[in-house]
This record gives sequence, C-alpha cells and structure tokens, in this order.
Amino acid sequence: MARKPDTPLRRGWTTGACATAATKAALKVLWGEARPDKIRITLPKGERPEFEITHWDQGDGWIEAGVIKDAGDDPDITHGALIIARVAASVGGVQFRAGMGVGTVTMPGLPIPPGEPAINPVPRQMLSDVVAQLATRLGQQPDIEITISIPGGAAMARKTWNSRLGIKGGLSILGTTGIVRPFSCSSWIASIHRGIDVARADGATHVAGCTGSTSEKAVQTLYDLPDHAMLDMGDFAGGLLKYLARNPVERITIGGGIGKMTKLAQGARDLHSGRSQVDFVALADALDMPDLKSMNTALQAYETAGDFMVSWVAEHALENIRAMLPDDIKADTVVIDRQGKILARAGI
Repeated sequence: MARKPDTPLRRGWTTGACATAATKAALKVLWGEARPDKIRITLPKGERPEFEITHWDQGDGWIEAGVIKDAGDDPDITHGALIIARVAASVGGVQFRAGMGVGTVTMPGLPIPPGEPAINPVPRQMLSDVVAQLATRLGQQPDIEITISIPGGAAMARKTWNSRLGIKGGLSILGTTGIVRPFSCSSWIASIHRGIDVARADGATHVAGCTGSTSEKAVQTLYDLPDHAMLDMGDFAGGLLKYLARNPVERITIGGGIGKMTKLAQGARDLHSGRSQVDFVALADALDMPDLKSMNTALQAYETAGDFMVSWVAEHALENIRAMLPDDIKADTVVIDRQGKILARAGI
C-alpha cells in the first residue's frame, strides 16, 4: 500500500477568491462603512474563509483594497502577490476592467471573448454576487466598475502559457472553487494510490479518475458511483493508470474536459498545462481538417470541428488508456464541456 504523506499539504486561495475579498472590502468603504481589517467571503461550495486586507488607497470616486495571495503549499507563481481591487460607481451593472498586471484576452477559444479582461467566469460570478449582496444590504445600486490589478503580474505572466493562449499584458484571474489544492507530484500521486487501495479494500468494481471537479460531478452522476470510487486524478493520468495496472479493479472510467482529454488522446500522461500541450498540427492531420492547425485552444478547435473532434478524442484517449492496462480491466472515457454536459463517450 502506498504510504500517505506524513504532513498534509496546506491548501491556499485562488486569485479569484483574493480578488473577491478585496472587492468586498473596497465596496464596503465606497458605500459608507469603515475600513475592515479582515473580510470574509463565501466560496462556490459554501466555505467561508477570511482574508486580511493589506492594502488601501482611494481617490476621486474610487476605493482600492488589496489581499496578499496565499497559495498554501502549492508552488504557484502568484503566491505572495498583491491582488488589488479598485471599485467605482458606474452604470449598467457590474463592469470588469484589467488593471496593471492583469491580462486581456486577444484570441478566441477561451471562455472569455477577445477584448475582455482575463477574469474567468467563476471569479466574475463571485465578484458580481458580492456586489449584489452588498448593494441589497446597504441600499445601493449594483452598478460598479471593478478593476483588478496585480503589481508585477506582467513579469509573472511570462512564466505561464498566457501569451500562447492569446492573453496579453499580464495574468489571468482564475479559480473554479476558490481553493488552491497543493500541487506536489509525489504526494498527489501517493494520494491517488491510496484512493485505489481504499476502493479495492471496499470491494469497488468500478472506479473513476477525472481531471477536475466539473468532470468528476458529471461522471459520478452518470454512473451513480459512491464517493470512495472517485479517484482524485487531476493531471496525473499516467500515475493513476500505472498503479491501477498493478492493483486492478474491474472497470475504470476516465473523464475530463476537452483540453486535457485531447492531450490524453495524443499520448500525454501528465496533463498539466506546464508539461504537455495540444499538438494542433497533429490534430489537424488526424482529423483531416487543415484549419485546426491555426487553432489556439482545444475549445476553439472543438467549436470549429464539432462532434467529429470530441468523438475522435474519446476514442483515442481510450486507446491510450487501454495500452497502459491489462486486458481484463474494462475502460471507458467521458468528455465533458465547462458546464458539465457530456460531449462524447467511448468504451461503453
């Protein structure tokens, strides 16, 4: 049995969560309340962490607040960065702006259209919710311009894939849960091994490994699997499959979004963006669709190629999975979109 790490890794908070806390603090002051030393927010799954406000500034009609990002034990380049939110009265609801160190989307294929600040959908919703809640409580109109800045963010962004994704000028404001789960190859893979051991000990015959929380929810619902059958695979498809080959169960389902599943279909075993990328030239050749060579993301390729592409991804990901497993382990794949809708399946 794989040894569980002696010391649990400390989790942290996403840039989106930090931006939300800073925005809430600044809004309270803009709308007449005293400057808070700390602020509590509600994350998408209901957790309510508290953040220390370490930066204040103000000018004619605007207030700024800032939070130092704590990424826990994750080697995140933004750990220790100051996330600043400036709020000012506006018209027409909530408006988002990219300040210093926050990028702007310049190419299609991302969930945010070109010309918009690189603030992802979940952080946008968190920010909008804070505005709506405070406006209701304080009797204000929820018409606010929010500018997010990260001093030094442009330099940090050069260490990411942002420029290849068409995000120019800085970092993205990310996060789907608000929580940064520690990224350590050895400890994460050890936890995957432990998950397989627990499932086997419980007599599970069908387990699933998924790339994230959205795909995990879709796969668990699809097959009505118990929690202990859901393996926290993340990017480590190879680590999961190698251990499963030596410690088998009857059936494995691998689920994920179009980007990571495309990489798996092309032979990647580590699906992290820093260690594998979609080969769009190879994808275009495989699908006999030359236009895909100029694509920027797998999502953009899917929007161009449609169901033909996701069917190919599901089938070829399955082929690569089966190549790592003994013949007596059944396998299938599930490809989902960002909303959790199933786009394609193979091996069923």
